[in-house]
Amino acid sequence: MHSYSIHGHGRMIADRNRVDAYARALRQAIQPGSVVAEIGTGIGIFGLLACQLGARRVYAIESDDIVQVAREIAATSGCAERIEFIQGLSMQVSLPERADVIISDLRGLLPWFEHHIPAIVDARRRFLAPGGVLIPQRDTLWAAVVEAPEHYGLLVGPWAENQFGYDLRPARRISTNTWQKARVSPEQLLTEPQCCGTLDYATLEEPDFATELTYKVARAGTASGLLVWFDSILAENVQFSNSPWADELIYGSALFPWSEETSLCLGDTLCVGLAAHLVGKDYVWRWETRVFHQGNRSEMKAHFQQSSFFGVPLSSERLRKLDASHAPRLNEEGQIDQFILTEMDGRTSLRVLADRLAERFPNRFASWKNALDHIVKLSQKYSR
Repeated sequence: MHSYSIHGHGRMIADRNRVDAYARALRQAIQPGSVVAEIGTGIGIFGLLACQLGARRVYAIESDDIVQVAREIAATSGCAERIEFIQGLSMQVSLPERADVIISDLRGLLPWFEHHIPAIVDARRRFLAPGGVLIPQRDTLWAAVVEAPEHYGLLVGPWAENQFGYDLRPARRISTNTWQKARVSPEQLLTEPQCCGTLDYATLEEPDFATELTYKVARAGTASGLLVWFDSILAENVQFSNSPWADELIYGSALFPWSEETSLCLGDTLCVGLAAHLVGKDYVWRWETRVFHQGNRSEMKAHFQQSSFFGVPLSSERLRKLDASHAPRLNEEGQIDQFILTEMDGRTSLRVLADRLAERFPNRFASWKNALDHIVKLSQKYSR
């Protein structure tokens, strides 16, 4: 999962709208004696609140080392005996009992973020007691075409002109295939928002997402792209939104920029396709836009096909290694890691491993101390 700095965790708890909404949802869900599981506990604020509300036991799961700070805070708050902190990914841990309440906030700017959805689906199946409560219950996605020259300018400005007169369009293409956080006012929307997806966490199974939308221009202007946000229902009558009409939240809205800003007139129509596919640990987004003059399908004003796959620079060597026909062979780095992992038998100390590694690869490691640094990184990731 995504790792936040301590400053990032501080900003999360400082977002009063978000924290207060989750607190209200917990007050509704927790009964005296409840068992609570929190996925991505961070510094453990919601676990502390669960104890205060009468939870018998809290299982606080966190993959990052911030869990140690959470342990210390729980101890100073007098809740250490009732909170069991578990460091690891939720999909790789087990709980000794089912939870009456599962709480999580693993979103990024949008709910489709890293392994958020697979983690919730897995927790619902393995951790939730019959009749248990999920917080949040549902997220609804909204999208509208937006005029946002201030954000678009930050994307393309550095590549438009430079003091040396060079053609930087290859970098501009990468930049406009990258979606970003954006905050806009309602007056900047050029179309009415449309609901483009709902995540019902009680029934959700698939991590991917795709939708097709048709818009009619409600206000003439120069469109910068598609703005996407979500409304979240945490519990009955408990919700928040990061829409342009709502108070600003830490999540922000997401701007999917177009390849070029485009002038829109009243009566123009747009067909927009938006999709997200989980590849490895991250999502690849694609968005396709067609703009038709006055709704005339035979008179297309603009057509953009974009993807976050093209928002990351990829060398020809990297692409070669991604090809399905590529037959990989370990380089020296791979041979070193393979040697270390083979030697991790639960009996050999890191110091002895370092001696063996330096002896095996003397041209790479001048001493056992140099080798130890490399071994420790793999040990933290793979050892138990």
